[in-house]
Amino acid sequence: MAVVTGGGSGIGGAVATALLGAGWRVAVAGRRAEPLRATADAAGAPADQVLTVTADVTSPESVEALFAAVTERWGRLDLLVNNAGTFGSPAPVEEFELAQWRTVVDTNLTGSFLCARQAFRIMKGQRPQGGRIINNGSLSAVTPRPNSVAYTASKHAVTGLTKTLSLEGRRYNIACGQIDIGNAATDMTSSFGSGTLQADGSTRSEPVMDVRHVVDGVLYMAGLPLDANVQNLTVLATAMPSFVGRG
Repeated sequence: MAVVTGGGSGIGGAVATALLGAGWRVAVAGRRAEPLRATADAAGAPADQVLTVTADVTSPESVEALFAAVTERWGRLDLLVNNAGTFGSPAPVEEFELAQWRTVVDTNLTGSFLCARQAFRIMKGQRPQGGRIINNGSLSAVTPRPNSVAYTASKHAVTGLTKTLSLEGRRYNIACGQIDIGNAATDMTSSFGSGTLQADGSTRSEPVMDVRHVVDGVLYMAGLPLDANVQNLTVLATAMPSFVGRG
């Protein structure tokens, strides 16, 4: 039994669809009901295998309701994919709005924490005990883009969250790992082909990769027995600039 946040589109939708195809029971969560239903329909899974839950990961009450719906439906939780996230509006640090900062950090970091906290509570108490959490870190968990202060800070913090969950989960048979993704072809990267601001101030086109390569990584991580873990996995478009080396 799995929960995928941000499951209505992009990487989350692709991961949820693949998990359903692999035989998992999946709760697809997100803020809007229609895209969640579209993900479930596209997967073609039986009705008893999929659950769509409208949820806001920044709200503790909404997150609690999401996980309560999962345990009520299936009685346990084996996998959480913390995928919900937002980039925010690009801007230099000195012009970045506080409201935008809070939106990005609340979604990417606090949302991941709230979902992980509920998952811990369930996985710790269920029998057999344990489960797995996979956090979507992004390459911005390691290297920033220009004009992305909130996104970069939040994703660096997700790495700290991942490590802490890994450490504290050991005694409960809870494994936690992180997948850092670079330039998967989704709506978020649709403008990369026409040019993206680089660290040296230039603008250049960036290559993207098929999202299925990300999905394959998540499926591998999810399929491991709980005595094995991928702590960090990086999947990126091979020729993307400004990550390996100096551009």
